[in-house]
Amino acid sequence: MFNNFKFDFWTLWGMAAQGLFFGRFIIQWYYSEKAKKTVIPHIFWYLSLAGAVMTLIYALVRSDLVFLMTGFLQIILYSRNLVLAKKKND
Repeated sequence: MFNNFKFDFWTLWGMAAQGLFFGRFIIQWYYSEKAKKTVIPHIFWYLSLAGAVMTLIYALVRSDLVFLMTGFLQIILYSRNLVLAKKKND
């Protein structure tokens, strides 16, 4: 069943990128539970941005146009959210 999958460094890289995306929701859930309301901490956006950059690199190595476009757009959106969050705190 899994014989057709490639398992190498880049597979681990892609899995780590997806782990960052999953981890950001765990962090967001933790902060929201602690505050007893929905909270999106800055670390959520930093993890999102790191995951998007890693996904973009993965897409470049694997020549995957779908992930390439997604990664590029995510980087723009997550960066913008970080700028907005920083302005709100200033």
